Amino acid sequence: MTDVLSERSSRVVSLAKLHRSATRRTEKRFLVEGANAVDAALATGRARSVLVRDDAEDRFGELLDRARAHSVPVYRLSDRAAAKLAETTTAPGVFAECDLLTVHLDEVLAGSPRLLAVAVEPREPGNVGTLIRCADAMGADAVVLLGDAVDPHNGKAVRASAGSVFHIPVVRESDTTAALSALRSGGILTLATAADGELSLDDADDVFAGPVAWLFGNEAHGLPNTLLADADHRIAIPIHGHAESLNLAAASAICLYAAARIQHRRSGSPD
Repeated sequence: MTDVLSERSSRVVSLAKLHRSATRRTEKRFLVEGANAVDAALATGRARSVLVRDDAEDRFGELLDRARAHSVPVYRLSDRAAAKLAETTTAPGVFAECDLLTVHLDEVLAGSPRLLAVAVEPREPGNVGTLIRCADAMGADAVVLLGDAVDPHNGKAVRASAGSVFHIPVVRESDTTAALSALRSGGILTLATAADGELSLDDADDVFAGPVAWLFGNEAHGLPNTLLADADHRIAIPIHGHAESLNLAAASAICLYAAARIQHRRSGSPD
């Protein structure tokens, strides 16, 4: 039985610093909280250690048993130590220290991807997490974050992904122009949503049959006009009600599903 770590212990102090993006980049590790994230971290072999609030051991017994079975160290935390590591108002009581997840775009392109979700300068971590979760659900090959993008290892982004950040490759590329050029060189069509798009989502089945990358702008500004103009296709999502527009989460879900549906159908896979 290990000792209970206090909020002053060197391990807790070190892990608490992972709330900062710069520290995560330097140390190549990050901290997740909650059963979904810890479960996914263990399932994908990304967990370096698991930490549990002392009074929550029974509640998370199955996770702790799995960690120990895979020789992942388990540490117990005092209430104050757990509160120090938590980023949520009501701390779930279980955490995992993990290796960073991002991969290089070249690695993704080497796998001949057919469906990519590309976010240009996303700033809101909850939106990034939701996009990752949606892309995972639709069977996309990767999520690509371009430009000055939020860190996908941000606690809010990880929680919003509901564990999907561990399931699907996530790329960060600061050079937007070079990344989009690499996509086109790989034979991938770039698609952007536009209210006045020359093609309706309902009529784009032939476009979706090949490799495509959906481009999504951030909530505040959308896609830059230059990227919108340079996209291979601008596609309009039909809106039959009175809403003026869709937010990033809704638009990405609709667009990724539309492409995934056609690709799976034409490959013989079930929808």
